[in-house]
Amino acid sequence: MVTINSAENALKSVYLGAVTELLNTKVNPLMTKIEQTSADVWGKEIRKAVSVGLNGGVGAGDEAGTLPKAHGNNYLQFVSTLKNLYGQIEISDKAIRASADDKGAFTDLLNAELDGLLQASKFNLGRMLYGDGTGKIGEVEEVEDNIVTVTYTRNLMPGMVVDFYNGANLVAGGVRIVSVDDGACTIELDSEPTGLAVGHGIYVQGSKDKEITGLGAIFDLTKPLYGIDRSTSATLKPYKSTLLTGIDETAIQKAIDTLETRAGSNIDFIAVSSETKYAYMEYMAQYKRNIDYMNIDGGFKSLSFNGIPLVYDRFVPSGYMYLLDTSVFHLHQLCDWRFLETENGNVLRQNQGYPTYTATLVKYCDLICDRPNGQGVITGAK
Repeated sequence: MVTINSAENALKSVYLGAVTELLNTKVNPLMTKIEQTSADVWGKEIRKAVSVGLNGGVGAGDEAGTLPKAHGNNYLQFVSTLKNLYGQIEISDKAIRASADDKGAFTDLLNAELDGLLQASKFNLGRMLYGDGTGKIGEVEEVEDNIVTVTYTRNLMPGMVVDFYNGANLVAGGVRIVSVDDGACTIELDSEPTGLAVGHGIYVQGSKDKEITGLGAIFDLTKPLYGIDRSTSATLKPYKSTLLTGIDETAIQKAIDTLETRAGSNIDFIAVSSETKYAYMEYMAQYKRNIDYMNIDGGFKSLSFNGIPLVYDRFVPSGYMYLLDTSVFHLHQLCDWRFLETENGNVLRQNQGYPTYTATLVKYCDLICDRPNGQGVITGAK
């Protein structure tokens, strides 16, 4: 017979491992390349000493002369706050009782709830990897009743619950997106927020300035990175260039070579927008060249640029091409995905005043790039 206790045991002993594996390896191709570690986590912060440049204690000399003076490594201290990532499932008491004598039905119930959570988590984790940590997923361009024209829809999906801000001021919170029209670049809301105007920012509910430090933050040279003013160190300044005439294979290879020469990078991952992917395919067809494909970790398949995976991701801005050395990216975490537990070890908790139970997945982490100057972005690649 299915009970609350047996449901909890299933969540902790059966489902948690499967959910963790999927969230760590199946979110998107970039996540599979990033090492996850608990190193350098101190309390609620990540504090990481990163070496800069070469050790200065090397030199030539005479047979009986003095040895080179020791000059150790130079270091930067990266500091970042652990971000709190949550995901919830909800099961009604009625559903539990209805399937009490049918384990198969209850298994289907849990599978459906967890599958929905996984899909939402995969979407949002993938989005955060390419975000700037602010949680901003778009901007209002026009408002007509509950139809809102936005700057772009790549970060938006039906069912998402969002907040609208005017700068630091909340204008409307907890509004649900009913539908997304990518062609018209509009979203339909479940209500008509008052006070919504052009220029207002769109954020995932409750997430403003609380998301992990993604690629957008690394390439935003106007803001400090990991608590350090970028003007104080060239290590914090990634490579940036713009293609003026669309895809140019030589310019891309030059950028890769520049990164390898100046920062010792080994570019092993190229992330592109859909426009860039299609432009690259057209470029190859124009010169009657075959397009190479390759399999990468996580069961993903991608195009290949001179042996480097060239991967399309919906969250890459239009015309962008990220050139990444993923060996210097680490997802520092206090722990892997866990269910929140009460003092009695329960993971299913009744919502006070409601005949429903919730279970909450949590992970405390942030993304750190040890060598920002070893990463590059090319814009205008379309």
